Amino acid sequence: MQNFFFHNPTRIIFGRSAVTQIGRETAVFGKRALLVYGKESIKHNGVYKTVINSLGSAGISIIEHGGVRPNPVLQHVRQGVIKAKENKVDVVVAAGGGSVIDSAKAICAGALVDHDVWLFFKGKKGIRKALPLTCVVTLAAAGSEMNGGMVLTNEKTCQKFGTGNKLLHPSASILDPTTTFTVPADYTAYGAVDAMSHVMEFYFTGRELFSPLQDRYSEGLIATIMESSEKALAEPENYEARANLMWGAALALNGIAAAGLGRVEFPMHTIEHSLSALYDVPHGAGLAVILPAWMEYTAMTKPDKFAQFAERVLGVTGGGTHSMAGQGVSRLRRWLEKINCPTRLANLGIPTAAITEIAENALALARLWRLRDYSREKFEAILKLCA
Repeated sequence: MQNFFFHNPTRIIFGRSAVTQIGRETAVFGKRALLVYGKESIKHNGVYKTVINSLGSAGISIIEHGGVRPNPVLQHVRQGVIKAKENKVDVVVAAGGGSVIDSAKAICAGALVDHDVWLFFKGKKGIRKALPLTCVVTLAAAGSEMNGGMVLTNEKTCQKFGTGNKLLHPSASILDPTTTFTVPADYTAYGAVDAMSHVMEFYFTGRELFSPLQDRYSEGLIATIMESSEKALAEPENYEARANLMWGAALALNGIAAAGLGRVEFPMHTIEHSLSALYDVPHGAGLAVILPAWMEYTAMTKPDKFAQFAERVLGVTGGGTHSMAGQGVSRLRRWLEKINCPTRLANLGIPTAAITEIAENALALARLWRLRDYSREKFEAILKLCA
C-alpha cells in the first residue's frame, strides 16, 4: 500500500425524511442562498417543496437558479455566477443529481473571483476560495455529493472538462433514498454504471500492484451496486435497493476506493467526456459503451487484474488469465444489456465515421489529466471496439 492522505469533510445526513434538515444544515452559513436545481423532476416528486419549506423555516431567503441540464453547460453556470454576485449570497444549495451539484460547485468557485469560471477547468487558474455548499441528492450516480470534483461542458468549444479542489467539498449532503423512487429506469441504470465506473477506474489503473484490502473493498462495492441496481429496476420503491445504490455511489468517489493505490487515471471517463461533449449523450450511457471496450483493449496486454475482476465480481471460473479476462468482458457487456444500457456506438446514434473526431476531441482532456500513455491512435483503437 502506497502513502496517501485522506480527509473528507462532508457531513452526511442519510435516511427517510432527511430532506427536511436542509434548512438547519444551510443556516449556519448565512441567510441568503442560491438554490440550484434541474428542470421539473424535483417539483413532481415533492423535493422542491420540502427544500423551499425547510429553507424558509430556517429564515433563509432564496434566489432560484433552475434549469441545469443532464450534461451541465458553461453558459448556465455563468448565469448562476452573476446571480450569486448580484444577490450577494452566503451559501449555495444544490437539489438534484451530479449535474446539479457540479454546476453548484462551479458557481461556488466562480462567485468569488473576477475572471471567467472556465479558466478553472482549463487549468489556467487555481481555486483559492469558494462559497459553502449544501446538497440534497436525488440521483445515485456521480458521487459529487461527497467529493471536491466537478465536470462542465463548454457548449461552444465542445469540450467537457473536469477539475476539482478540496474547497469544493459540500459542507453537508442530504441522502434520502426515497427521493430516488421516481427516477426513470434508464437513469437508474445509467447512474449505477456511472458509480461502478468510478471504482473501476481506480481498480484497474492504480500503480500499487499489491492491494488486497482495496481490491476487495472495490469488488464488493461494484458487486453491491450491480445487485442493487437490478433490484431497484425490478422494484422502483425498494428502499434497501435504493439505499445501497445511493450510499454506494457516494462511497465510489469519496476518496476511500483510491486510497493507497498511488497515481490513478480516468481513461474511460476521458473518452466518454468526448462522446457526451460532441453528442450530448447521458454520461452513464456513454460509459456503458466505453467500459467493456476499454477493458477488452487493455486486457490484451495486461490480463491479470481483469481475470481477477472476472472471477471475483462476475463469477468466471476456469481457463488462463487471457481467457478469463475475455469472458469477464463478455459477461459485463451482457449484464449492461440486461439492464437496457447501450453497449455500442450505434445504440447511441453515433456513426463509426465519427471515431476519429471523438478521439481527437479526447486529447485535450487527456493532456490536462496527464494521460501520457494515450494517443489519438490508442483512443481510436478503443473506440473501434465500441462499434
